[in-house]
Parts: sequence; structure tokens; C-alpha cells
Amino acid sequence: MIPGKYRSVSGRAANNVNCGLHLVIQTSSLPEKSKVEFKLNKETPSFSGRLLQHDLERNYSSRQGDHITLASSSMPSFPILQRSSEEKILYSDRLTLERQKLTVCPIIDGEEHLRLLNFQHNFITRIQNISNLQRLIFLDLYDNQIEEISGLSTLRSLRVLLLGKNRIKKISNLENLKSLDVLDLHGNQITKIENVSHLCDLRVLNLARNLLSHVDNLNGLDSLTELNLRHNQITFVRDVDNLPCLQRLFLSFNNISTFESVCCLADSSSLSDITFDGNPIAQESWYKHTVLQNMTQLRQLDMKRVTEEERRMASVVAKKEEEKKRESHKQSLLKEKKRLTINNVARQWDLQQHRISSIAPNQDGKVSDCPQDPSQLRGSTVSAFPEETGSLDSGLTSALQGLSVTDTHLVEVDGDTLSLYGSGALESLDRNWSVQTAGMVTTVSFTFIEFDEIVQVLPKLKIKFPNSLHLKFKETNLVMLQQFNALAQLRRVDQLTVDPQGNPVVNFTLWKYYVLFRLSHFSMQKINGTEVTQNDMIMAERLFGILAHVASSELPQYRLISILGDARKKQFRYLLETKGKKPGLVNEENSDSKRLVGENTNRATLNYTTRDFYNARLEEIKEKKKFCKMYMEDLVKEATEINMKNEALQKLWPQMFIELVRDAVIEIRNKSSYMKLCLQQITDQK
Repeated sequence: MIPGKYRSVSGRAANNVNCGLHLVIQTSSLPEKSKVEFKLNKETPSFSGRLLQHDLERNYSSRQGDHITLASSSMPSFPILQRSSEEKILYSDRLTLERQKLTVCPIIDGEEHLRLLNFQHNFITRIQNISNLQRLIFLDLYDNQIEEISGLSTLRSLRVLLLGKNRIKKISNLENLKSLDVLDLHGNQITKIENVSHLCDLRVLNLARNLLSHVDNLNGLDSLTELNLRHNQITFVRDVDNLPCLQRLFLSFNNISTFESVCCLADSSSLSDITFDGNPIAQESWYKHTVLQNMTQLRQLDMKRVTEEERRMASVVAKKEEEKKRESHKQSLLKEKKRLTINNVARQWDLQQHRISSIAPNQDGKVSDCPQDPSQLRGSTVSAFPEETGSLDSGLTSALQGLSVTDTHLVEVDGDTLSLYGSGALESLDRNWSVQTAGMVTTVSFTFIEFDEIVQVLPKLKIKFPNSLHLKFKETNLVMLQQFNALAQLRRVDQLTVDPQGNPVVNFTLWKYYVLFRLSHFSMQKINGTEVTQNDMIMAERLFGILAHVASSELPQYRLISILGDARKKQFRYLLETKGKKPGLVNEENSDSKRLVGENTNRATLNYTTRDFYNARLEEIKEKKKFCKMYMEDLVKEATEINMKNEALQKLWPQMFIELVRDAVIEIRNKSSYMKLCLQQITDQK
């Protein structure tokens, strides 16, 4: 049988993939005219005539073992190869030792002219005894038990090295094989691509069915056109975009799950054929569109030709995905901005509370509503808003630079909830809110804001958001029951939530009952998520009813009217006028009045004055006292002067009276002269 033609080193059967290397061995029918012709064709064949099977498991069609004798040598472990003269003439440039059950490479003497050597399907554990074959171009050691690449340093002419299906764990000792064109290492135990950057002429590299987890260290393979990485454990790919001639890349049956892990492929201008089938990424709905959109030069994807319609659809889907990605990025940016702002507000709040706690002991107890335990004011801002551990992409990070320094408050409307963080957020109540937004808000949440500052904007809250029924307080320094009195000025409150964090008042056992008593005119439904029952209302009245009675009965009328304000003066006068009437009539009229006004008059005397307002009132009182003192001093001084003048007059008056009488007698003694003088004075006056 005439030896067959080696069309490819990329498969086991004759129809396997042509990897670009043609080793043609032609033998004439006459042995004496035999010749072997090796043609290394670097032109890439058409893909239509090839299958994507790159496991390079060549089963050579010719068998030469019948014409070869292995004789014993002086070295008992190495047999000596002996060929007949006829076979040397017939197969002068090639030697096939396939399926000979060899455990070592035999000693090959007198065969220095060999250009093709085949050791397929043996049990060889080490490459040796071939260093003298310096003309060797094709070496096939497929399906052996080799554990290390060695013994090849002298084979500088070697172009094809087939070491598939062995036990090799590391790529090494290829430094001198700079002319290598095909390197097949499939079916081994290699975990890392290394020591191949010097193979600048290498065109085909097969690393299928190994233990690779990532792809890198490919720089320097400037001639590589085909790279087979099928059936590995690859999760990401790098450096492939640095291969200027790479056309075919096979990544089937790996662990690639995202396009970002292979994004370098999009930067390759030469890549035309690629496979991802058998990877998690291939199961995603966006897989094909994303690949085609990012790799516009592809002609084949997963062994199928890419059509223009597929490219068009990929472009449409990519635009939608890009819009979705931009929106997602925007939402991520807003979310991160919110997180950073809240953390910044929390830090400022914590610093403020530390400052208050350091000042409070120096007040000498003059401010009665100063908290006794400053540590309660600080709360635990770190645990409330912990830093997220998730990493951000570089674009999002750059967009957020400087944010934590500038943003000191946050206003957020989420559904029916208005959230205010930081005292600066209270200024938002002065905005021109749309009727729709304002009417939609039913819950208002205050965080990291002093309650005294909140009290000042409650009238605005009642006007701007008339449908607000639920108030939430967290880190607001609610420290005493008296502060709840300020909520009575709202239009309506159905629910109240006071977070224990930063609000020590909730540590009081009876605080809920006080709220129910003081805000009974709201008919509150829930406090801290718990339903309010009729028994709760009765208990609240029993506990604090006497307090309201004492507060209202002990105050003088003018003081009571000033506390109630103009809106209650008419009602109060009406109550005073009803004294002495029949009890039934009085109760009925009081009930009608309560329905009209809403808040009980006795409870209305329980009000809350903020610290700033109280301090302002103190300053005003001091100014009035100072003015009164000065006015009284002026009056006393003036009265003293008048008294002194009166005493002086009493002493001088007798003498003055005598002189007045004397002067009058002298003037009228000469009647004619006196009359002339009077007439003259009258004339002068005219």
C-alpha cells in the first residue's frame, strides 16, 4: 500500500481540520525512484472545507512496523532501531513506530536524514535518543506517558511537535525550537500558559483538554493564527488582542460566564472565527447579540456563519442594552450618591453631638432641658448606615469624587414618603412643590435633624403636605415628653414612629401613653407600628388627665389666653361664660366646641417652647427689665429734682413776696407816670 498523504495535523480522521500545515509525502511505485517531498504551506485554507475538531489525534494510514527490527544494545534499557535497506530506500525521510508498545525511545543510528518521526500510541515516558536527528521537521509523540518536555534542544529545524494525550504538567524546554510552526499539547495536565513567547513563527497552538483556568502570557506569538483552548476550566482571557495574526480561537466548554472576562477579544482586528458553545455565557439571552456587536469582524460564531441580518439585530439589541446600561449606571450613581450623602450627614451629626456633649457639663444646670447623658444623643450612626463592601467601577468612582465633601443634606421623595436627612433638608419645605407630589406624600421621615429645628417648620409642613399622616423620627434628639406637645399644631397625625436610635425619650415607660393623651384629638391609629386600642386611650387619660387639669386651673386667665393664642380666645371666653349653667347644657356645648376646634383646651395648655425660642424670650425679658429700670431711675431722678426745687422755693418765698409787694407799691405811687409807662409798653408791643 502506498503511504497516504498528510493533509493536516489537526485531527484524527482524514477529514479533520486543516490547520494550515501541509506535509505531503509522495512515493512512486518504483522503490528505486522514491522521493519524499515536504511542503510547508503557510496559506490559510478555507474554513468551509474543515470541521472544528482540534484535538489533533492523527491516526496515520501507513504502518511500517513490519519492516523494523529492534535489537538489543549494550545499554539494556534502550533497544537499537534497525531497518531493512529496502525500507530505508522506500521511506528514507520518515519513520513510523506506531503501536509498538515502546516504553522508551529506541536508539536511532544512521537515520540523521529523517524529517518525520512518529511514536504514536506507545508507553514512552521520556523523550530521548533523538538529539542526533537535527533535520527532523515533524515529531509525533501522541498518546504516550510523557511527563516532561525534554530532549529537544538540538532539533532546531523542528516545525511540527505533537505531544497530545500525555501527562505533561508544564510547558518548558522549547527555547531552541524557534522555527516551530505547530505545537499540539492537548489532553495533558497543563495549568498555565508559559514559556512560549519566543515562538514567533508558531501558527497553530493546541491546548485543548488541559487544566487551564485563565489565558495570558501570549505576547510574542506574532504569527499565531489558530489557538485551541476547548475543554479547559478557563474563566477569563487576556493578551489575545496582542496577537496580530490570530484568526481562529476555540473556547468551547469552559467556565466563561461574562463578556467582560473576555472583553480583550473585541480589540482584536484579525479574529474571524470563534466558539463559545458549552460555556455559561452561551446560555444567556444577550450572548449572541453582545458578541456580534463587540466583535464586528467575526465571520463564524460557534461553527455558524454570521449573517447580515444577525449583525443588524445585534446592533438593535445592543442599542437597547446600552440604554438600559446607562439607566442602570445612572441609578447606581444616584444610589451611591445617596449613600455617601447620608454617611456624610451622619458624620456631621455625630460631630455635632460630640460637641454638645462636651459643652453640656459646663452649663451648670442652667438649661433645664439639656440631656443628662450626652452619649445618648450621639446614637450609633456607624451601625445605622454601614459602608457597603461592594466595589465600584472606575467610571462610577470618578463620577462620585468629592461628593462626600460637598453634600451635607438629602431630600428624597420615594412613592408616598418624603425623607429628610440633615438640617439643611428642612429648607426644601420652602420649595414650590407640585400639587400632585405634595398630595401624594403621606409619610414624612426626619433623620439627623434636631427636633427643635423640626418644630420651627411644622407649620410649613402642615401647609405644604396637607395629606401627611405618618411622621418618623430617627436621630432627632427627642429627650423629653414635653417635646411631643409641639406636634399638636399639625393638621392630622394617624401614625407616629420614633426610632430608639438617637431618641432617648423612648426609654421612658409611659411615653406612648403621653403621646396618646396629648394628641388625643388626632385619634392616632399606630405608634411605632403597634395598633392603638381603646384601653390605651383610657390608660392615657387616667395617667395624665390630672396633669392637664392642674396645668389649666393654676394659670391666671391672661396667661392662659396668651398660651392658647387668638384661635382659642373665643372658645376660652365661651367656656368661662358657660359657668353656672346646667351641667347637661354645658357638656353639650363643650362637646360642640370641641368638635369645632379639635384640641381639648386643657391639653392645649401643655405646650413646648424650643430652646432657641426660650433663649430669645429670655433676651427679650432682659431688654424689657433693663428699659423699665432705666425708666424708673429717670422718674425717681426727676421727682427728686422737683422736690428739691419745692424745698428751695419754700425757703425763698417770704422774701420774694415782700419784694413783689414793694415793687408794686413803688410803681403805682405816681399814678401819671405809671399810666404813661403802661401806654408806652402797649405801644411797643404793637
